[in-house]
Amino acid sequence: MEKGQEVLKDAKERMKVSLGKVAEDLSHIRAGRASVGLVDHIMVEAYDSRMPLRNVANITTPDATTILIAPYDKTVIKHIEKALSTQEVGLNPNSDGSVIRINIPPLTEERRKEIIKVVSKAAEEGRVVLRNIRRDAIDSLKKLEKNKDLGEDEFHHFADEVTKALDGAVEDLDSAFKKKETEILEG
Repeated sequence: MEKGQEVLKDAKERMKVSLGKVAEDLSHIRAGRASVGLVDHIMVEAYDSRMPLRNVANITTPDATTILIAPYDKTVIKHIEKALSTQEVGLNPNSDGSVIRINIPPLTEERRKEIIKVVSKAAEEGRVVLRNIRRDAIDSLKKLEKNKDLGEDEFHHFADEVTKALDGAVEDLDSAFKKKETEILEG
């Protein structure tokens, strides 16, 4: 029974981590309005190492169409500009030497549809990961049953619990997808 509980706990934890990763990926997808999530993860070459932009600058959104990046140390502004220009985020940074402003242009209907395809693909990849976690957990439970560490009833109980966890995780993922889709269409 304990080993079955461990498998279930592990599966739930892995599903939670996967949902967090999908949510993070969705936050980096542009939805027509300024968001710190569009740039905070971009890696900047500064101080002889690579670090996320959020570690070298204060990133704010003073209004719905502007991202303002204020480096903690003005000497890294060129490094930030370089990192932003090499990214495929489709944004044009403007620097005045002390801060960087990024204006977010309005999305066209065609571009919204393209972005929704990207979001949909990310959500489907998340579903695949979640189903793989369930498959791995069920396989582990089958091994425990085969080795007589779990009875048949216990196997079915834990397999059902893993499936319930999957269903809940997929519901959460679908909810996040719908929220992002609405944000893009209305953004």
